[in-house]
Amino acid sequence: MRSDHGLEQAGGTATMAFGRAIVPQPELGLVDRLRAAALQIDWVPDLGSRIGSLEWWRGAATCAALCATAIAIAPPIGRPLLGTMPSPLSGTDRDEARAQAIAPIAWGGDSGRHMAANDLVVPLAEAPERPIEDRTVTVGRGGGFGDMLQRAGLSERDAQDATALISSAVPLGDLKPGTQIPMTLGRRPNKTVARPLEALSVRARFDLELTLKRVGSGLTLTRQAIAIDNTPLRIQGPVGGSLYRSARAAGVPVKLVETYIKAIATKFAIGRVSSGDTYDLVIERQRAATGEQQLGNLLFAGLDHGDKKTQLVKWTDGTWYEASGQAERQGMFTMPVSMARVTSSFGMRFHPLLGFTRMHKGIDIGTPWGTPIHAPADGTIVYAGRSGGYGNFIKMAHGGNIVTCYGHLSRFATRSGQHVARGQVIGYSGSSGLSTGPHLHWEVIRNGVAVNPRGFSFSSIATLSGEQLRQFKAKVASLLAVRPGA
Repeated sequence: MRSDHGLEQAGGTATMAFGRAIVPQPELGLVDRLRAAALQIDWVPDLGSRIGSLEWWRGAATCAALCATAIAIAPPIGRPLLGTMPSPLSGTDRDEARAQAIAPIAWGGDSGRHMAANDLVVPLAEAPERPIEDRTVTVGRGGGFGDMLQRAGLSERDAQDATALISSAVPLGDLKPGTQIPMTLGRRPNKTVARPLEALSVRARFDLELTLKRVGSGLTLTRQAIAIDNTPLRIQGPVGGSLYRSARAAGVPVKLVETYIKAIATKFAIGRVSSGDTYDLVIERQRAATGEQQLGNLLFAGLDHGDKKTQLVKWTDGTWYEASGQAERQGMFTMPVSMARVTSSFGMRFHPLLGFTRMHKGIDIGTPWGTPIHAPADGTIVYAGRSGGYGNFIKMAHGGNIVTCYGHLSRFATRSGQHVARGQVIGYSGSSGLSTGPHLHWEVIRNGVAVNPRGFSFSSIATLSGEQLRQFKAKVASLLAVRPGA
């Protein structure tokens, strides 16, 4: 059955689909089928993925073919390529090019335009001086202050006037070596005379600055007081791997670290200091309103070693006292005479005059007649006079139940009750009493028992009391109240 348009509607194959006629495609040829198949192939696959697959080998073959083709058609490497180069410039063109070029000075560059002097340039007979000149002079060791200023360029009169004004404010000896003195010199009428001093400034003391200025034909002095803060500096920190290095890293000067270690070593073995311990230092400090800072002596030395805490404070006598007000002094006696020659040692001996053996409680030191005898340590003369076989005799107490005795003297240089210092002359050797010749008999008695004076070391306990102890306690409290780093 066909419609009016000639299309079959039943009993056959429809040639119309959804209102559009289906046109049969012609059969492709071999070349077209190969071209279509080639378009379906990925000739440049990613060589980083699916390594070893058929697609990967196909891509590798493509890459090899392209490389071989590039090598085959490339020109020979050994044959140079011919090219053209411009001819070198000369004359005016070369000068213009060099004027615009930049060449390193290290390579001898002399590029750029240079203008030569013409007839309008008039040479000067002499170069004019600067109207003012700033100079700085450093205070040295030795030499006069005025001579130093003259060497810096001042006239003799200005140097004398400046020296007189500064010495009227502070002694010139108080100026520390290394102090910088900036000054300004003015214009001079000719080169045959020195420049006049216009201004000079010197830091005479940490709390005082002096300024000289020219007013008219003379110099005037101005004193400027500088406010000073005397709050001490407290530094605390862990010992770590090294006590010395930790303190230095915290900013403590070398000499103060050494002083601290020596003070602590009198109470605590340095070898027992561990990394977990804490050091504590309080140092004298002056801070000026101008920003400068000066560090002084070590005032407090502390070490926190677990349950053991060491706290030492330096008192006015130079001794390190514990916070309780006690101090242990240790030391050794020096020989009381120079060029000492021991003629009889300590111990049992045969007495040359009495003719029998008995205990020799000291040592005999052979000396020429009248040799000065020096105190081996600080002490007080308990007795100075005659004493039987000892002849002229001196007995001295040193504290800590330690007494020294000196026999056979020719004369005395001290009297009973006199306090003497270490090294002070207390008498002169001789041969008084039972003696065979000029010599010194020296005894050391500790706790009432004679001991060998040679190599004798001693220790004593010093304790503050009364008003000194009260002042000491107040100082300890003030030092401990200082905040670290403040």
